[in-house]
Amino acid sequence: MRAGSGNTESLWQATASLPEYALLDEDANADVVVVGAGIAGLSSAYSLARSGKRVIVLDARGVGGGETARTTAHLASGLDDRYYELERMHGKDGARLAAESHAAAIAHIEHVVRNEGIACDFERVPGYLIPGAGSDTGELEREREAAARAGLDVAGVEPADVLGRRFDGALRFAAQAQFHPLRYLAGLAEACTRLGVRIHGHSAVREVAGGKDAHVHTREGRRVSAGAVVVATNSPMNDRVAIHTKQSAYRTFVVALTLEEPVAPCLVWDTEDPYHYVRIWHDAASGATWLIVGGEDHKTGQPDDETGAFARLTHWTRERLGVAGEVRYAWSGQVQEPHDGLAFIGRNPSDDDNVYVITGDSGNGMTHGTLAALVVTDLIDGKPNAWAELYSPSRKEFHGFQEFVRENANVAAQYADLVTAGALDDVEEVARGSGAVVRRGAHKLAAYRDFDGALHLHSAICTHLGCVVRWNAVEQSWDCPCHGSRFDPLDGGVINAPARAPLAAAPDNGRE
Repeated sequence: MRAGSGNTESLWQATASLPEYALLDEDANADVVVVGAGIAGLSSAYSLARSGKRVIVLDARGVGGGETARTTAHLASGLDDRYYELERMHGKDGARLAAESHAAAIAHIEHVVRNEGIACDFERVPGYLIPGAGSDTGELEREREAAARAGLDVAGVEPADVLGRRFDGALRFAAQAQFHPLRYLAGLAEACTRLGVRIHGHSAVREVAGGKDAHVHTREGRRVSAGAVVVATNSPMNDRVAIHTKQSAYRTFVVALTLEEPVAPCLVWDTEDPYHYVRIWHDAASGATWLIVGGEDHKTGQPDDETGAFARLTHWTRERLGVAGEVRYAWSGQVQEPHDGLAFIGRNPSDDDNVYVITGDSGNGMTHGTLAALVVTDLIDGKPNAWAELYSPSRKEFHGFQEFVRENANVAAQYADLVTAGALDDVEEVARGSGAVVRRGAHKLAAYRDFDGALHLHSAICTHLGCVVRWNAVEQSWDCPCHGSRFDPLDGGVINAPARAPLAAAPDNGRE
């Protein structure tokens, strides 16, 4: 696999076959152009096509080439941001709408699976919130009361038998679900094409314009004209500042272990910080049963110990769940954490009214991406939507102010790297299969030596807003600690937005 593009293979990538779609090699037009072929983009294309729209989908890689392949694929209305916190920030009505919309997203996926005949192991399962080690079980009672006020079917269970272990207490959320995300995405793509949607891979969008002459331009110079543009790229590449000050990019880590003894399928998450989240998947094709455990989140580009995350997850699994199975897959992904707990879905505040964004998955990308399709379709169709105001990117009541201040102060602090020394004194010190930032005179260089010994030099300055990138040893990529842009170490190409342009070539080929 190419360095930086998701160097660690996920369980989902290893057990799914995704359709290939050709590069867009001509100018085109549509009613709506969707940028991104993950769950948010293809769900939007599907809903828009069913409403009668002519849709074109463009993706820099292809179907499932982004963060949908890196998820654990929980389908939950029991949200990890806690309903008592959502009540505080959005009021009881806001918390109720959040619960309603995520439950509707699960039901929508179930409907699509059934109607389109998608074999993706969808099943309804219970979800459990368990106390973190040494935490106060009083938090569970606060959450039970708030989740019940929001309309969820939730009950306290004491003691609780979860994943074969006994806990002093837990909350049980009914009617949660799980599926194989890439098998679902493959089926959704095929359903889209049956509806007339044109999907093009290897077609990175470099420019988005709204208004009467709405269009996008691809990296290869192709133009797609449309009545509306939907940017569904995990982090919006068409927005330079506005959205990115209200959310932060985090890396999250996952291990998948084989289980010898059968365990009833369920979703589990705990109250630790960073928290852990767990699910069971039985692969009927191979007969294998998998325990999938995620957590150890940290801000992108700001690791305490990036390479140790998998070991810590494995240790937690052994100690807390008593599971001794073999770790077969370990991977990481990127999530966008909005400062007030809910996604940004709708008209982009810094664009014309016919440019829409879907971002801020908050660790619930499968349901946020699905409900986003329902919201955006109604907005484009000019229909009222009960959830649109709650998720509006320009919502007037922004309640995560303290988090907003803290996260943006953290961003500001990262610019100090512009004047510090590099991690190494000379590019000759960079080992094979690794990277380091090296100062050469006035310049900071991102130096990567591939496994064959060839050195690849780029400017270490992120092309979004000028922070200094840092080396990600797990995924072998250059990651920006300010807003989460990520770059390939071989050619400097963009892996994750908001950056649109690749890392620049090293000044004078890295010479002083």
